[in-house]
Amino acid sequence: MALARFGQPVEKWEKSPDNFVCEVDLAVDQLLRARLGALLPDAGWLSEETADDLARLSARRVWVVDPIDGTRDYLRHRPGWAISIALVENGQPVIGVLDAPARGEFWIAQKGRGAALNGRALAASDRTELAGARVPADDLPRVDADLTMVDKPNSIALRMAMVAAGEADLLATFRWGADWDIAAATLIAREAGAVVTDALAKKLRFNTPRGENFGLLATAPGIHAAAADRLRGRAVVALGQPHG
Repeated sequence: MALARFGQPVEKWEKSPDNFVCEVDLAVDQLLRARLGALLPDAGWLSEETADDLARLSARRVWVVDPIDGTRDYLRHRPGWAISIALVENGQPVIGVLDAPARGEFWIAQKGRGAALNGRALAASDRTELAGARVPADDLPRVDADLTMVDKPNSIALRMAMVAAGEADLLATFRWGADWDIAAATLIAREAGAVVTDALAKKLRFNTPRGENFGLLATAPGIHAAAADRLRGRAVVALGQPHG
């Protein structure tokens, strides 16, 4: 459905300043809720494009969905967007799917059973030195000049998937982020052997009342501690800033 409309004019509007949504986001959301709801009628629902119903907190299983992660790229007719679907049980994802049809990529993971891209098993990189680590970014601060920039899709889920596939070594954010952006990709990265935490190197928890975690640190396993040490000060400063 999303691919059929990709590259065509679509109705769009701002949900908040510089935060766009389009009619395809809503159409995919409705389709997924109908299909996934039929699959597991007892599961709760948390989606970027559906008004939050806190009844999900009492559900043992919850679908966590971003109908189009990377809407900005979708609207600009760039391929860096994906549909993100996770099934969360007891605060952790147990199934994760990313479908990036404009890139011809289908990512899937099941807890304890590994992760795959188009049927190929994934493994995070074996990098052990932080210097030279590949980061999906448009620019880097001077203090991180020893890191290496690689291509950055608009979808944060796809950037996490790059770590899972060994195409990147480090991804970090320092702001509150919604569960639907990262739940599926968290499992894909973990099942590929990557380490995924919040920005302060603490465990992520999903389907909380806020449905958010503070920042993200997804890395090759051999550099997570070093990355956390380097970035902790910046994370603490960011955490102290007002959360709007």
